[in-house]
Amino acid sequence: MPFHFRFGPADLLRCRFSISPRWETQEAIRVLREPRRQSYHLPWLRQIHAAAAGLDLRTLWLLMPLAGGHNPDFLSPPPTGPSVTFEEELARVRAADPEAAREDLRRSLVCTPGALESGAGQRMLADPARAVRELADLYEQAWHALVAPHWPRLRALLEADILFHSRRLAAGGLEALFDGLHPDLRWSGNTLTIDRRNHHDRSLDGQGLLLMPSAFVWPEVVGGYDPPWQPTLVYPARGIGALWTAPAGPAPLALARLLGRARADVLCALTEPASTTTLAHRLSLAPSTVSSHLKTLQGAGLLIPSRHGHQILYERTPLAIALTSPTTA
Repeated sequence: MPFHFRFGPADLLRCRFSISPRWETQEAIRVLREPRRQSYHLPWLRQIHAAAAGLDLRTLWLLMPLAGGHNPDFLSPPPTGPSVTFEEELARVRAADPEAAREDLRRSLVCTPGALESGAGQRMLADPARAVRELADLYEQAWHALVAPHWPRLRALLEADILFHSRRLAAGGLEALFDGLHPDLRWSGNTLTIDRRNHHDRSLDGQGLLLMPSAFVWPEVVGGYDPPWQPTLVYPARGIGALWTAPAGPAPLALARLLGRARADVLCALTEPASTTTLAHRLSLAPSTVSSHLKTLQGAGLLIPSRHGHQILYERTPLAIALTSPTTA
């Protein structure tokens, strides 16, 4: 049965993008359990193997139905802004109303055979306030073990995706945007349809649609949240096939002679739009050093800056792309 988001006139003006470190933590936990999601993330799985072995995620897995179904909304509240921290998101989870959380947990547990009757399931329903605290603690442990060490790389991928699709939206509207997000999406009239086994029909009622790229949700696209939560669509970010590849080697010698080795390395590292902090992490340089090189390269007409939330992303101009091409460098 299809999943429908129905847009009104106000909704067409209220679509926005955001990044959620808490959502990435949730989906990273899901990847550990679902082999079909792991093909793009094998290098990451090797890196976090020891840390993951120290986590007991069985309670969280009870709330992640394998065959589709309800995931507790209070555990993954939609971000309130374009760029939020994990700590800000976790504070909202901890503030969940226990009685509302109990019903949310029950709806999720019945989607997994045996989960509702299990000891863990019964304990959560008997004391939802304690369940909220313990589940939030588990997410915090998973964030630090699985995602936080890799967050600069993940965030750079997600920011680059948002920049790409924001331009697509500006150039062709919602039809062009949804056409390129995922093959299961169809835009017709004022309705976005997701091909799914379960039926859901939601009118956006002026709230608009929150769009979130994710590194770990592949191969799925997820539409969700019941009222009063913000309607949200989570889709696989572009470029995940190269997410865990080693950084490119040093800049070509000819380009290094022209620009200087450090500035040439910065330019070559911008295969996707990135922030000063991301580049500093990628190149193992001080942010102040990278910032100085970026200003010089921008002044020379080799970079274009664009603002995303509180960050500025830099991307190469056509001239810079030509200079960094192996055939011309």
